[in-house]
Amino acid sequence: MSGLRLLAIHAHPDDESSKGAATMARYAAEGNRVMVVTCTGGERGDILNPAMDKPGVLENMPAIRMEEMAKAMAVLGTEHRWLGHVDSGLPQGDPLPPLPEGCFALEDNEVVTRELVTILREFRPHVIITYDENGGYPHPDHLKVHEVSMLAWEKSGDAGYAPELGEPWAPLKLYYTHGFIRQRMQMFHDQLTLMGRPSPYTPMLQRWEANRADVMARVTTQVPCDAYFEQRDEALRAHASQIDPAGAFFGTPVEVQRRLWPTEEFELARTRVKTSIPEDDLFAGIDPDAE
Repeated sequence: MSGLRLLAIHAHPDDESSKGAATMARYAAEGNRVMVVTCTGGERGDILNPAMDKPGVLENMPAIRMEEMAKAMAVLGTEHRWLGHVDSGLPQGDPLPPLPEGCFALEDNEVVTRELVTILREFRPHVIITYDENGGYPHPDHLKVHEVSMLAWEKSGDAGYAPELGEPWAPLKLYYTHGFIRQRMQMFHDQLTLMGRPSPYTPMLQRWEANRADVMARVTTQVPCDAYFEQRDEALRAHASQIDPAGAFFGTPVEVQRRLWPTEEFELARTRVKTSIPEDDLFAGIDPDAE
């Protein structure tokens, strides 16, 4: 299959590399057009890689994260657009402090929806990837991405909505990416334990045990993409300010991942074509000769 188009909408640079990156690399390598839209510059991100905690990094975070994003996109073979909004940061405290003035999470939904509709009508994706109603996790920017993605899905194909933004285009399928899957991480944790090696997954598994969320119950689509795990990892490492090479992302060797869990997971949330669940292809049910 080739010639189809996939659009992934993300909140911050590095989100795309931790959520569906191997799938995007696979589809791009197969000749499809793949575009990532990043809504903010990640300006309020902390330095999460100890090796990058040095003078000049935090002060130049916006420029650094733009450079990191360009490297990741080159690795994955994807196109890219910035929306240009300002990172809202992740509020901490009880009660939570107010969000900073002018941040993405406080932006008017209509403003952002128009920006996304402009891109949808220009790029004309057959498939959209975005976040679920919980944002994957409740970061205010992730929640915002969900809201505006769903509005853009509905309005892009409406000829009566903002005709000045381009010819109507109705994407055919919309998927949620949930990011981390508890069962996958539990499997990797158990394998490391059997090997007598320390597991970096313990803290996350303990948090999951507390809320008992089962994302796999929502998964409809598992895309085989293990041939692109190295590209995914290289894209993650490109975000050097945010990704610790000694962290959990790289806690399990790629060859073990291929054997135990060779897929990435998605939830089909909206569709305008017939398909059969479960799926193994985000383009399932779409005519490969589609416009």
